Amino acid sequence: MSSNEPQITGHISKRFDQELDDIRNQVLSMGGLVETQVSNGIECLLKADSDLARRVINEDHSVNRMEVEIDEECVQILARRQPAAGDLRLIVAVTKTISDLERIGDQAAKLGKIQLELEGQGVTSSTYVKLEHLGNLVRQILHRSLDAFARMNAEDAMATIDYDAKVNDEFESLMRELITHMMEDPRTIRSALRMSWCARALERIGDHAKNICEYVVYFVLGKDVRHIDTNDRD
Repeated sequence: MSSNEPQITGHISKRFDQELDDIRNQVLSMGGLVETQVSNGIECLLKADSDLARRVINEDHSVNRMEVEIDEECVQILARRQPAAGDLRLIVAVTKTISDLERIGDQAAKLGKIQLELEGQGVTSSTYVKLEHLGNLVRQILHRSLDAFARMNAEDAMATIDYDAKVNDEFESLMRELITHMMEDPRTIRSALRMSWCARALERIGDHAKNICEYVVYFVLGKDVRHIDTNDRD
């Protein structure tokens, strides 16, 4: 079987197959919600939209609830089916993935909270325009990660892991620029600090998206690629 196809074989129990398909679909639903959360979190800052910020914060409860529900279903499958080999790797990948998705939701909610802190303080959306490029990169890596999970495609997952370097480079460039602004004009410190908090939240989202790709590789290939340099992979 190629790395482009999920290594899931049919079971004697069709109910077991249905349960595995169900949890994968639930993860994708949770991923779709989280992807929307991230996009809205970025947009509420760029557009100084406090109503959208409140929506992002409120929706975080839905993300948390989905994590609990999927985790509980995984526990039930482990207890009932006692899966082995690829099935066990799938359950492990799912439980780890929903944990990272929940954390991505937290970071998106953090963006909304920062926007509410800025409400009425005279900070315009132009202050955050520099975040737009970083935000777009983060949205791309998250989308690619979820797509790799949906298709259980190890090759795409590996490519997306490497893509995270672009997010890190953009984050470091933005931080250097913010530090320069604060040194040159102390009046920018307040807004620059808030921008740095947003940038850090986006960078963390990129890290969690990368983690999801690592779980895909683990499921498909049975190989743990965490902490392994790109040049050392084979």
